[in-house]
Amino acid sequence: MIQKYTQVLLVVFLAFVSVLQGQEIQTFTLADFDLRNGVKSCLVSTDYGKEEYDFNKKGFLTKSVTRYNEADYDIVFYKYRNGELLEKRSESYRNNTFDPSTSIAHFYQVDTTENLKIQERIFSYDKEFLDEYVFEYDESGDLRTIRRTNNDGTDITEVEHKKYKGEYTVTYMLNGVPLKSIRTSTLKPKNRPAQKIVLTKEFLNGQENDAFEEVFSMDGRLIAQQEFEYNSAEEKFKPTVRTSYEYDEKGMLISETSKSDNSIRKREYLYQYDKKEKGNWIKQIVTPDNTYTTRKITYYEPESKNEE
Repeated sequence: MIQKYTQVLLVVFLAFVSVLQGQEIQTFTLADFDLRNGVKSCLVSTDYGKEEYDFNKKGFLTKSVTRYNEADYDIVFYKYRNGELLEKRSESYRNNTFDPSTSIAHFYQVDTTENLKIQERIFSYDKEFLDEYVFEYDESGDLRTIRRTNNDGTDITEVEHKKYKGEYTVTYMLNGVPLKSIRTSTLKPKNRPAQKIVLTKEFLNGQENDAFEEVFSMDGRLIAQQEFEYNSAEEKFKPTVRTSYEYDEKGMLISETSKSDNSIRKREYLYQYDKKEKGNWIKQIVTPDNTYTTRKITYYEPESKNEE
């Protein structure tokens, strides 16, 4: 899905400029980039530059490059063992020169002695310690706490899981102050397929700030999103923009319609696919913006069967 694809590009880019607080460890696979069927690498041309992605044979992202121009670019390397992330290295190059002061390395250690525990330690390439995160899970595999330690001290994010009348709510609390809550439920309309509803509320300084509700098909396809902003005078959320999504028979996004009080905006997506019968698009055109994105894709050679 294009929205998910854009979000992944943003997450990979943000790895160079900040360490996101209170986030679970993320790994990316072919599916996160609308790719399938043995892709080895993908070169994406965008309006701000070029993105390059390399994948291993299991479909995990091993390298991403963001090129702003010929001399300025950022690289992220991912290293795995048995499908688990071991290292993530974010390197920054300006004027074709490596900048160690803005480059960082993440090291992960998994402990399964009792309940799952993952340690993430972050250093600059100048060998300066930046942060340590410890993610602790309960016996059911749910994340329970995130402990962040750096030179400023220790912060603890507690993650609370609640199930009530068919709703499942996950709440993140930083040092006792709410950061975010995510409530998931299932809606079963008459004469229509069941849908999954995900309502996310975000807090600022412990106060409700904004929210958005997403509607998914049961196979994970985003159907609609409603955005809200908090009206402090009325002490309630008010709807702002609602966006609906339509897909073709291949599951590809073909239209996106956003409605607010004062306007309606519709975008349509057209695709050109590769000729290798792999099901991957190589050109996407967005109207009425008349913008386009192109992808150059290479594939792993099929493994030959050894004759006995």
